[in-house]
Amino acid sequence: MLKMKKNVLKITAVLGLTTVLLNSCGPKENVPLVYFPDMYFPVAYDPLMKAQDAYSDHENEIPAFVKNNGATGLSPVEGSVAQNKDGVFEEGKLPKTTDEYNAGYEASKAVTSSPLNPANAEKDIERGKLLFDKTCAACHGVGGDGQGPIVQSGAYSGVPNYADREVTVGSVHYVLTNGRNNMGSYAGQLNAGDRWRVAMYVMSAFKKGAAAPAAAPATTETTTETKK
Repeated sequence: MLKMKKNVLKITAVLGLTTVLLNSCGPKENVPLVYFPDMYFPVAYDPLMKAQDAYSDHENEIPAFVKNNGATGLSPVEGSVAQNKDGVFEEGKLPKTTDEYNAGYEASKAVTSSPLNPANAEKDIERGKLLFDKTCAACHGVGGDGQGPIVQSGAYSGVPNYADREVTVGSVHYVLTNGRNNMGSYAGQLNAGDRWRVAMYVMSAFKKGAAAPAAAPATTETTTETKK
C-alpha cells in the first residue's frame, strides 16, 4: 500500500512537471506566470519606434528612451555622424563631364548668398571657421593664403591664396562639393549645410565679402546720394 502511494506521488510529480514544461514552451498569449520576462519576450526595438515592454501595458521607463520621448532611435553624438538638420539637400546630380563641371562652376559664381537662415549667419560663420581650421587649413592655411603646414612641408604645392581669387560663396561651396583641379570633393566629410558654412566663413574672413546679399537695396542707395 505504501509503495503504491509512493508510485502515485511520483506519477503526479512527473505529470505536474510535464505540464509546467509544456506550458512554458507553448503559446505566449495569456501566460499566467513568467520568470525572466525579458528573456521570454525578447524585445527587438526598431529604429525610432516607441519603446514599450512586450509583456505589459506600461511604456518603457529607461531614462534614455524617456528623454527621447519614448523613441529608441537616439541621435548620434554631436560631431560623430553627419546629420542634415538644415533642410539643405544636394543641389542635383553631380557633373559627369568636364563641360558639365565647368558650366556648373561658372553658374555657381552668380550665387552670392547661402540658402541657410540669414538670422543665424553669425553662428554659421563661427562654425564655418571651426570646420575650416579642422578640415581645410592644412592646405589653405588658417589665413587662407594657401600656406598651410602641408604646403610649407613641401609635400604639396599650388594651393591658391583666396585674396587672389575671384570667388563667391556659391563657387566656394561648389568646389567643396565637387572638387577642383587637385582638390577632391569634401562632400563626404562635410554635409551640405556645413559646406555652406565653410564657404560663408571663407568669404567673410578672406574676401571681406558678406555671406548674404547686401542689406541696402539699390533704391536706398539712390535716395542717399540724392540727399547728399
